[in-house]
Amino acid sequence: MIFIQLHKKYHIPPFFPSSDFLHGRKAAASVKSPNPIFHALGMDRGRVMTDMTVAKAAVPQTPLETPWGAPLVWGDTRNSASRRAKFAQRGIRTGLVALAVGTYSHFVRRFLSSAETYFLPGQMVTYFILTDSPHSLDPPIQLGLERQLRVVPVAELPGWDRLAHRRMALLADALRDQISSEVEYIFCADIDQEFVAPVGEEIFGDLVATLHPELYGMPRNTFPYEIEEDSSACVDDDEGDYYYTSELYGGLVSEMYTLARACSLLILRDQANGMMARGLEESYLNRYLIDHRPTCVLSPEYSWWDSALAADVPVQRLVSLGRESTYPNHLYSINNSECQLNVLFY
Repeated sequence: MIFIQLHKKYHIPPFFPSSDFLHGRKAAASVKSPNPIFHALGMDRGRVMTDMTVAKAAVPQTPLETPWGAPLVWGDTRNSASRRAKFAQRGIRTGLVALAVGTYSHFVRRFLSSAETYFLPGQMVTYFILTDSPHSLDPPIQLGLERQLRVVPVAELPGWDRLAHRRMALLADALRDQISSEVEYIFCADIDQEFVAPVGEEIFGDLVATLHPELYGMPRNTFPYEIEEDSSACVDDDEGDYYYTSELYGGLVSEMYTLARACSLLILRDQANGMMARGLEESYLNRYLIDHRPTCVLSPEYSWWDSALAADVPVQRLVSLGRESTYPNHLYSINNSECQLNVLFY
């Protein structure tokens, strides 16, 4: 077997104007001084982004376990087949929640249609669509047996930045008021995605996170954690196991409510201090998952998009629509003699 080592040099501006740069992948470990908000919730807490000159090491393509012993899920492995068999017999009702506001409402039908084909086929599923355009679901979408749709009206949230401030709070409210009484597990997904291969019971866990496709296998110092010390999302240099995407995460309803409530409080605290983490809600999600390690980690098969930086995966299962790279402007130059890849960001 031959491994090719790529040496990547990143030149990154001090500020990224949108969350497109961030949507996350892998790191190293240790938890530090808990954030006061986590203390208030009876939980705990802990910065990074150093010099971005790194070498991408040759890593196993399909590790099956995290450093703390949680399953790292690849859909076609024996481990996943075993997990499917274990959960398939329990008769679990699962929720899939997505926020569709503004122009994102036009993704709803494609998202639901693909989920009907590939998301937990044969299982009891309730879709929860939080939207400011309930009419976008008229006429009703034809669903299979044991599949239901709940439309949860939300106030109009014009502008991506405003939505980023409110998404975790909206999720927490929906979990408390509508979702908790209907399902046992809930998964939160971005609406501008499409299921393209089976996503089965292997994804179940108390707290489930998904690895960022562009950062999986990358060195720790490339992870775009929040580094502003005054931010509630700040991650110290010696913290972090992986960098996770906010495109798909989930778990038990009780665990998800705790996560969403904690993240929304951290966002509110930063907002009161006139700041917002540069990765928007994804930065707060990663902060939380450092302090509360997932019991199940999904491989980039479960969050993928067409990008030169995306990890190679055996199967693409959930794909972002229209997204090419979270790095909007990039220039690649390859030195064949040294096998060096230089990536310049502007």
